[in-house]
Amino acid sequence: MSKEKIDPRVVGAVLATGLMSLSGVIVETAMNITFPTLMKQFNVTTGTVQWMTTLYLLIVACIVPISSYLKRRFKLKQLFIVANLLFITGLVIDACAGSFTWLLLGRAIQGFGTGIALPLMFNIILEQVPLSRIGMMTGVGTLVTAIGPAIGPTYGGILVTSLNWRYIFWILLPFLIVSFFVGIKTIKQVSTTQSEGFDFLSMLGVIVTFGGLIFGFSSLSDQPFLSWSVGGAILLGILGLVYFVQRTRHSAHPLIHLQAVTNPAFAWHLLAFFLVQITALGLSFVLPNYLQLVDQQSAFVAGLVVLPGAVIGAAFSPIGGNILDRFGAKRPILLGLGLVVIMLVVMTGTARGLSAWAILGLYVGYMVGIGSAFGNIMTDGLKQLPAELKADGNALMNAMQQFAGAMGTAIVSALIAASQAGNVGSTAVKTAAGSQLALLILVIAGTGAFLSMVVAFKKNRI
Repeated sequence: MSKEKIDPRVVGAVLATGLMSLSGVIVETAMNITFPTLMKQFNVTTGTVQWMTTLYLLIVACIVPISSYLKRRFKLKQLFIVANLLFITGLVIDACAGSFTWLLLGRAIQGFGTGIALPLMFNIILEQVPLSRIGMMTGVGTLVTAIGPAIGPTYGGILVTSLNWRYIFWILLPFLIVSFFVGIKTIKQVSTTQSEGFDFLSMLGVIVTFGGLIFGFSSLSDQPFLSWSVGGAILLGILGLVYFVQRTRHSAHPLIHLQAVTNPAFAWHLLAFFLVQITALGLSFVLPNYLQLVDQQSAFVAGLVVLPGAVIGAAFSPIGGNILDRFGAKRPILLGLGLVVIMLVVMTGTARGLSAWAILGLYVGYMVGIGSAFGNIMTDGLKQLPAELKADGNALMNAMQQFAGAMGTAIVSALIAASQAGNVGSTAVKTAAGSQLALLILVIAGTGAFLSMVVAFKKNRI
C-alpha cells in the first residue's frame, strides 16, 4: 500500500492539541501523589480531597459527548483557543490557590479545557490525515495521552518532595503557551460549520447520567452498594441515560447522533474499547498499592516500577498503528489483547506473592499488549462509520474512556478496601487477597474485550 504524505501543518495541529490532552492527564495523575500534603495544608478529609479528581473527571465526561456538536457548530481553531485559554486559566488559579475551594475551581476549569481538547485531537486526525496513515497517527495521538499516566506520578512525586506541589502547575504553563501558538499557526478548517441550536435538555441528561454514574462508582470504596451514595446515584445515572437516549431519538438537532451505536461492528469495538480501559485504569490502581502495602516499597519506588511498562506501552501505540496501516487491524488488536489477558492471568495466579521485579516484567508485557491494541480499536471502530458519523463515534469512544476509567478504579478499590476491612491477617495479607480478587475482575474484562473484537471482526466482514 502506498503511503501518502501527511501535511506538516496537520502534524503541528495534532502536537498542539495533544500537548493540552497530555497536560490534563499529567496533572490528574500527579495530583494523586499530593493528596496527603493537600489534606494537611488545607485541613480537608480524604473524602473531600478526592473531589480534585472526581470533579475533573465528571466535567471531562460531560463535555466530551457534546464534542461532535461543537465540531459541527464552531471552527476547530475557535475550539482550540477556548480550550487552551481555559486550561491556562485553570493552571494559574491552582498555582496561586489560597484555599481548597479555589483549587477545586481551577481543576473544574481545566476539566472544561481537556473535555474540548481530547476529542479535538482525534477529530483532526480523522478528518485531515490520509486514510493510509490514520492508524499510525491515531497511535501517535494515543501515545500522547498514554504517556501521561507513565510520567505523572513520578513528576508529581519529585516536585512535592524537592520543591512544592504548586510547581506541578507552573512547570506546565510554558508548554501550554507553546501549544497555543503552534495551534494558531497550524490548525486549519477543512469542513463547513453550520448554525445549530443547543439542546439544553439533552445536556441535562448528559450531566445527570455521568454525574450519577461517576459519583456512584466513586463512592463504592467507602459506602455500601445499597445506599443513596452508591445505588441511588447509579440508579439516577441510569435514568438520566434513558432520558438522554429518548430525547436524542426525537430531537431534530441532537447533541450526538446515536445512529453510530446501531452499527454492529462499531458497537462491538466500542464495548471492547470500554473494557480495555477498565483493565488499564484498574491495574494502575492495583499495582502501586500492592507495591507499597504488600511489598513495602516507597511511593517513589512504586512509581519507578510501573514507569518502564507505561513508557514502553505508550511507545508501542504508533508501532501498532503502523502495523494496522500495513497489514490490517486484526493482527495487532487480537495479538495485543491476547497478551493483555495472558499477563493479567499470570498476575492473578501469583497475586499472593508478587515481587517488585515480577510486577515490572508482567506490567511491561501487559503494556506492550495495550499499546498494540488500544489505539487500533479506536481506529478500526471509527472506520466502520460513514464520514458524517465519525465525529459522533469519536465522542462516544472518548466519553466511554472517561467513564471506564472512573468505573475501573472504583471497582478494584472497593474490592481491595473490603478485603482490608476483614479481621484475618495482616494488612499486607489482606491487601494481597483483595488485589487477587480485583485482578480476577480485570481478567474477565480483558477476556470480554478480546471476545468482543472477535465478534467485531466478523461483523466487519459482513
